[in-house]
Amino acid sequence: MKYRKVSGFADEIAEDIDTQFRVLGKLNIQYFEPRGINGKSIAALSNEEVSALKSKMEAGKIQVSSIGSPIGKVKLEEDFEEHFRQFQRVVEIAKKLDARYIRMFSFYHEGGAQWSEAEREEVLARLRRMIAYAKEQDVVLLHENEKDIYGDTVDRCVDLMEELYCDHFQVVFDPANFVQCGQDTKEAYQKLKEYIVYMHIKDAFLADGRVVPAGAGDGNVEYVLEHLFASGYEGYLSIEPHLGSFAGLADLELDDKMSGLPQGGEGTFTLAYRALEEIVDRIL
Repeated sequence: MKYRKVSGFADEIAEDIDTQFRVLGKLNIQYFEPRGINGKSIAALSNEEVSALKSKMEAGKIQVSSIGSPIGKVKLEEDFEEHFRQFQRVVEIAKKLDARYIRMFSFYHEGGAQWSEAEREEVLARLRRMIAYAKEQDVVLLHENEKDIYGDTVDRCVDLMEELYCDHFQVVFDPANFVQCGQDTKEAYQKLKEYIVYMHIKDAFLADGRVVPAGAGDGNVEYVLEHLFASGYEGYLSIEPHLGSFAGLADLELDDKMSGLPQGGEGTFTLAYRALEEIVDRIL
């Protein structure tokens, strides 16, 4: 691939970090977005486990692009103080791994698609507190547009950025997640482009939300990347395949992309990488 700042959720390859790094090495990918490490959440690692991971990273010449944290992926009704302590621990882990970016979310709630003004204010208050801590610790929180959180639609993502955007709170753009929320990703890109510093590479069908390789769905991945690169984008492209349970994989027009691929997570991760490679090499 012509573009070198490619990363990915390597826990979709396998649980164990040795297999994750072996496959990243085969694909000449030098970054990863740690989320699951040897079957444990990145947020749950002990200091010893973080040190062991750092040693393996150094041995494999792999760096962290962003921490794939679960922060903000809880309900507003849950205890925020406990969650804030977990957030502080994630920041500590990020710094131990020399990672400046931390992926995070903007909370679920009990109320379905409708959010009250009081809930919006609570979301903003919690995020402001986390952003203040991120500024103090000199890390950057990347808000991901995830289905059913406050910032799942284009307009609510814009709302968050207009209220909170700063050097320590910016956007990771996920095309598939917008598709699964019935959003137009071209519109999403145009409204959020000034806030985007990181990309998740994932695509989906609008009709049923199924995740597919980049370029095979309705996420306009090539449009987004072409416009990003034209604007001078030099950030990460992080592969999040989500193809392991994709029953319709064989029905897609994928030419020979699956030919000779190993079974399981390595195969679907490699497929996702090849799909991205084709798009990027057409653009650059």
